[in-house]
Order: sequence, then structure tokens, then C-alpha cells
Amino acid sequence: MAKRKRRILPVIAVAAIIGLIIVALWYLLAGRLPQDPGAPVPPGPEEPTSQPADCPDVQVIAIPGTWESSATDDPYNPTANPVSLMLNVTRPLQEQFPGSRADVYTVPYVAQFSNPIALPPDGQQSYNNSRTEGEAVAVQKMSDVSARCPLSTFVLAGFSQGAVIAGDIAADIGAGNGPISADRVLGVTLIADGRRDGVSGTDVVPLDGVGAEVALGGLDLPGITMTGRREGGFGALDDRTNQICAPGDLICSSPSDGLSLRNIPQSIQILIGAAGNPVHASYNSFVVDGSGTTATQWTAAWAAGLIENAPMPAHS
Repeated sequence: MAKRKRRILPVIAVAAIIGLIIVALWYLLAGRLPQDPGAPVPPGPEEPTSQPADCPDVQVIAIPGTWESSATDDPYNPTANPVSLMLNVTRPLQEQFPGSRADVYTVPYVAQFSNPIALPPDGQQSYNNSRTEGEAVAVQKMSDVSARCPLSTFVLAGFSQGAVIAGDIAADIGAGNGPISADRVLGVTLIADGRRDGVSGTDVVPLDGVGAEVALGGLDLPGITMTGRREGGFGALDDRTNQICAPGDLICSSPSDGLSLRNIPQSIQILIGAAGNPVHASYNSFVVDGSGTTATQWTAAWAAGLIENAPMPAHS
């Protein structure tokens, strides 16, 4: 019996030592070990004080709507659709500011919305593919500028499908998941946003109703996924995000009985038609204030004000 006890004791001692080592490792890895208050904290990366000479002070990202762009369009001189609504915003900015102050980039993407129940098929790209492409191009541009130009700030604007894309990017940035940090965004304006929820951001013209993607949230057909409202809204960018929607535009202000999951074929037809209806096409003449300012004039002036007051970082 005594010999057996002598054999067990070393085993117990080894197990106890292993247990202590495991506990110590857990505390170490969990950051639970007490820190020496006098220990020096390693310095973080230094904030840049200047950026390359060819970096703009402000990067403007403009995203056109459905049928108003193409994947091969020139982002600095778009010609895919000569009457693209966003040209009424981007051209005045290009005329007012040199490229060194504001680089105005119009996102080139397929910008289509195929009707999934059309017979014969209409030959266009699906909404899902178009939206995904537009977001990828915009995010890549913002990421590239951010990496090369750490002191440049950003202005983001979009119309229709482009407003959905711009709003989604803004929501990601506001939640801390975007291509840049929220403090680098000067402002966002969305014209006819299909995911407008009537709560997030600021309505330039107060209006009831919600966007088509909110009204039809949960609808998932081949090529068309209605993603509903943006959970968390625009987060840290909520107070810097504007919504412009005209009464009667089902894209951004659908009444509860306008679009319905109970009648999907009718709703799809309404949705397709809404992108080309007179109200949706009226934002170049839609007046948003008592001075007669139209939606595009307001957006161009808003962006110009942000650019005029934006920081002027040093260049090297």
C-alpha cells in the first residue's frame, strides 16, 4: 500500500503542475495577468501629416441609377447616358473645383434591372448582379484612394439603384465595416433610395412611405432580392446622410398597398415600371425648398458646400 501511495503522489504533483500551467496560459492569453503600471506602452503608428501631391483633398463618389451607366463608361466624362441624372450634380462640381481640390468620380457599372418574368427574356443583367457590381467598383475606388491618400475626405451621392448602392456603403461605413472610417465621410445624399425606411438619415422633403425594397422585404426571385431595411440605419453617418424622395415615386416611397408580396407578378411589373415613370424621372425639376431649388441643384450645392469647407491637407 505504501509503495502504491508513493507512485500516485508524483502523478498528482505532475497533474497539479500541468493544471497551473494551463491556468497561467489562460490568464496570459485572456489578458488577465496584472499589468505593470510602469511598463511603457508601445507607440501606435504615427498619424500622417501629408499625402502625395496628386491626391485630392476631397474624393466625390457619384453612382448613377438604372440604365444611366455602363461598365465601360468613362468615370470622369460619362457618356453612356447623356441625360443621366447624376450629370446634373457631377458636372457643376467639376466646373467649380479643380481636380486637386475635388476628384469627381462617377462609378461605371452595368446599371441594369432585368425583368425575371419577361418573355422572351430581355437580355439585361439582373438587379442583384448590377447592384453587386456597382458596389464592388465603388468600394474598390474608395479603398484605393484611402490607401494612397490617407488625408482625403469623401462625399458620396447616388440616384435610384445608385442610391441603394451608396446607401449600403454608407451603412457599412457607419457600422464600422466599410472601406473607410466614418470620420473621413463629409456627407451622403441619396436620391430615390429603394431602401429608404423613413427613419434613418434626414428627409430633405418630409414624406411618408418606405422604399420598394422595404415594402417588398423578403422577396427573393431569380436575380431580384429585396433586402428590406438597413439594420442599424446609417449608424455613425446618420446625421450626415440625406434622403430626397418625390411624392408618388414608388421606388423610394411606396404606400402599404402599392407593392405587396401577396401579388408578386403585379408588384414586379410596378417595380420595373417605376424606374421609368415620370415621377422617378423628375428629380432634375423636383423642387425641394421654398426657393425653387431642384433636387439635383440642392445636391450639387450641398456637395459644393462640403468641399469648400473640407480640410486642406498638406501634400508632399
